Amino acid sequence: MPLTFDMPLEELKTYQGRNPRPEDFDVFWDESLAQMQAIQPEVELAPAAFQTPFAQCFDMYFKGIGGARVHAKLLRPKAVKAPQPAVLMFHGYSGSSGDWLDKLGYVAMGYTVAALDCRGQGGLSEDTGSVKGNTLRGHIIRGLDDAPANMLFRQIFLDTAQLAQIVMDFDEVDENRVGATGASQGGALTLACSALEPRIRLAAPVYPFLSDYKRVWEMDQAKDAYAELGEYFRRFDPCHEHEDEIFLRLGYIDVQHLCPRIRAEVCMTVGLMDTICPPSTQFAAYNKIASEKSMVLYPDFGHESLPGNSDRIFQFMSQLSELKPE
Repeated sequence: MPLTFDMPLEELKTYQGRNPRPEDFDVFWDESLAQMQAIQPEVELAPAAFQTPFAQCFDMYFKGIGGARVHAKLLRPKAVKAPQPAVLMFHGYSGSSGDWLDKLGYVAMGYTVAALDCRGQGGLSEDTGSVKGNTLRGHIIRGLDDAPANMLFRQIFLDTAQLAQIVMDFDEVDENRVGATGASQGGALTLACSALEPRIRLAAPVYPFLSDYKRVWEMDQAKDAYAELGEYFRRFDPCHEHEDEIFLRLGYIDVQHLCPRIRAEVCMTVGLMDTICPPSTQFAAYNKIASEKSMVLYPDFGHESLPGNSDRIFQFMSQLSELKPE
């Protein structure tokens, strides 16, 4: 088995991360959740052009933090006799909720599916964020020069929790049998959603992004998906006079620090040759999860399609049908 380009596997299994955690981290997220829960979401459902004989498909909109109109694809089975499970799906960085087709397998199982469009990215969600400082190419650094409450990923993390709560409130959904999954940014949002909405029962993140920013920087991997970190320093702090302050502020939107809140059973997938989201940054998050968890390793693979993994996640989520209330 080839070695990870990052650090030996035995070290990865105990690695606890490098990026600092702000002292008021828990207060920050408790207050953020309280602000989100005070919002009337004003949910709108519009039948989509895409329909099937067994699934109802909707464009769903809700009012999110900051008044943004947030979009998600919503699919549910036409024949529902009792509250059924639901699966939340989150997409990769700069992408969108994608096509309807890849969600129909869950609907065929009797599940409701909701797939979020992250605000300001490739889908239909509205980005109303107005921040002080630069907004140059990148959502990690969006709001970094403003108050932490104005960081864009704070809003996106809250969108995932609000989506979960909206879906859990549907009559046809059993709030005790909801799962979440996604890859890369979607993997990070799976962890964030599961941390901020502890009723999530199963979580299947795949090579999660947005974890352990300082480790990414120290490995000289601030490129590709993390390129905005390098560009930020080059343009706005070329002598790194504020490096400690910057990484501390990034700690508010570092998913590794949210992971201790997770109560769901987690099945995480990691490619040990991942140069986009280095394995150590993913293990930093995984090692902080205190709930039941397992990891699937792909020793020869990086940030790419992983053979058999979608099937494995589908089978993992099929367990929602068997779960009982906690």
